[in-house]
Amino acid sequence: MKKINLLLIAIALVTIYSIKAQVSINTNGTDPDASAMLDVKSNDKGMLIPRMTEAEILLITNPATGLLVFNTGNNRFYFFESGSWRELAIGSSILISCESPFIDPRDNKSYNAVKIGNQCWMAENLNLGTMINSTNGGTNNDGEQTNNSTFEKYCYDNNTSNCDTYGGLYQWNEMMQYSTTEGTQGICPEGWHLPTDAEWCELENELDAGSINCSTTGWKGIDAGCKMREAGMAHWWTPNSCATNSSDFTALPGGARITDGGFGDMQLSAMFWTSTSNDATEAWYHMLSYAHPEVYLDSFNKARGYSVRCLKD
Repeated sequence: MKKINLLLIAIALVTIYSIKAQVSINTNGTDPDASAMLDVKSNDKGMLIPRMTEAEILLITNPATGLLVFNTGNNRFYFFESGSWRELAIGSSILISCESPFIDPRDNKSYNAVKIGNQCWMAENLNLGTMINSTNGGTNNDGEQTNNSTFEKYCYDNNTSNCDTYGGLYQWNEMMQYSTTEGTQGICPEGWHLPTDAEWCELENELDAGSINCSTTGWKGIDAGCKMREAGMAHWWTPNSCATNSSDFTALPGGARITDGGFGDMQLSAMFWTSTSNDATEAWYHMLSYAHPEVYLDSFNKARGYSVRCLKD
């Protein structure tokens, strides 16, 4: 088997039309794989194929079926097949860093994260901010989170230990940091954002084999809820039916702060805001229940306090 001296090739002033041998390009001296004519091995560099304008691509004479080039005009790969240059499908899969755990530098809290499909989610409920008391049985103006220089949160039953376990509860406007832009960073760490309703549905369809209609409300899907909920009854109410947490999303039932200032549904339900507003007073939320394998979609008053998960940009 011939060994190719890459330096000589690089400086040679002749055109090589054929090399009648298998070729391995590497830094470790290994032979090419038996199935490969060209075997490029590297752990710190990629491989560049010819980069051309569209006009240059179309000038290639008698292109072979399978010929691959990169179109610099629209930054797409094209291959030749059946007499035409065809764009390679892109966007079906991405590489995304999903470091876990990671530190929120604003308060040095550590959070687990999990990659599900093409998304990187926080695997814990956000717990950022200063707790403010919410008055059970008060008016809608008691203990409201306000637009100031402080991140504010509710802790279920005004007990900080519940925030330590289940995360904070946030009104929609506080979560959004008083923006109305869907997908904004809001209260999330830098490099993360508040998931839209469509991004929540993408997560659920990843786990439910595409069975969820994103435009319908109520209970839907097959068993995405089972795959997202923490298993067992350490935090969920019995029977926490079918929960496996096979996705490692580890949903916890933080319950809600309701609009009269009280609290409800801890250990029964996990309710997560989306950054998608329904109208001036309501926004969409996704819910998991101890008794349902499906996921639930509806909209509710933005003055309610729900849990928050952030999605990596």
